[in-house]
Amino acid sequence: MSDRHISQHFETLAIHAGNTADPLTGAVVPPIYQVSTYKQDGVGGLRGGYEYSRSANPTRTALEENLAALEGGRRGLAFASGLAAEDCLLRTLLSPGDHVVIPNDAYGGTFRLFAKVVARWGVEWSVADTSDPAAVRAALTPKTKVVWVETPSNPLLGITDIAAVAQIARDAGARLVVDNTFATPYLQQPLALGADVVVHSLTKYMGGHSDVVGGALITSDADLGEELTFHQNAMGAVAGPFDSWLVLRGTKTLSVRMDRHSENAVKVADMLTRHARVTSVLYPGLPEHPGHEVAAKQMKSFGGMVSFRVEGGEEAAVEVCNRAKVFTLGESLGGVESLIEHPGRMTHASAAGSALEVPADLVRLSVGIENADDLLEDLQQALG
Repeated sequence: MSDRHISQHFETLAIHAGNTADPLTGAVVPPIYQVSTYKQDGVGGLRGGYEYSRSANPTRTALEENLAALEGGRRGLAFASGLAAEDCLLRTLLSPGDHVVIPNDAYGGTFRLFAKVVARWGVEWSVADTSDPAAVRAALTPKTKVVWVETPSNPLLGITDIAAVAQIARDAGARLVVDNTFATPYLQQPLALGADVVVHSLTKYMGGHSDVVGGALITSDADLGEELTFHQNAMGAVAGPFDSWLVLRGTKTLSVRMDRHSENAVKVADMLTRHARVTSVLYPGLPEHPGHEVAAKQMKSFGGMVSFRVEGGEEAAVEVCNRAKVFTLGESLGGVESLIEHPGRMTHASAAGSALEVPADLVRLSVGIENADDLLEDLQQALG
């Protein structure tokens, strides 16, 4: 029976989709198939379709089925990192001479991939404020094949109306790609809103424990799914079995973790709006956020990422990061522990001098699932 028939409720799918009991022992958790090759029953006689673990591995298959179910897609693919997933997607969709619209706020590694790698293939790109559908439409050219969106965006927490931009892309004959890392499929499902492909850094909320690096692509388009599968195998940057197992463990608790991340983030954002040293708080859950209404329409809640700007400029922002104690100074996000960073010097240094350069006085928080009072107290002492 298809995992889709287990339930349409997210929490049940997260625990059961792809997690078939082991047929040999009945183990309720899929085994880690730490294996490179498989015995064949005669030439071309594959057991379960497995021949070599770059092409397919049972533990990775379990994760990929789980990811597809959670995003409401037909095909999920797991990779060694989020950027490996993006690289596979771009080389599948694009050819020299094609054009891509990218957002004016995005993960620094994604920008680096477009600016320093994809451009060398002869692929052109231009920047648009994807929170403004008219700006996306204006950025399109006859050569545009992909519109790339992050929502919420990293690190400025901008919101894009996925359904509106999906229609614009579709009318232009382009594919809409949505990086859903910040929201996760528990809070937002871009495929249901018209996106063609969803991208994840599984390293973040999907894994959830800062102990694994991975990436994913999910699509509802069966033909595109086959093309991506071909390129995944041909290029080889696949998720290993233990990494797949770790992420699969993480997705089981995604809903309860995201509820707590969101609850804590609301409290943090509210406190920051009232702090004298904070000049701006960027969180889509705040009614004054310019994307609040769109976020409320397409998200279940507003997630665990909060950014803010401080008076005193770059050095003051760096000092806040250095003074934090419960918030760990570190890159990445989405783990159970709270993290703090200075995007301009850390995760987004590659965007310096570009249209995606972030404000020097910006601090980004990944709000964890600790006691909220401890987090508030720590930020207050860090701000001074």
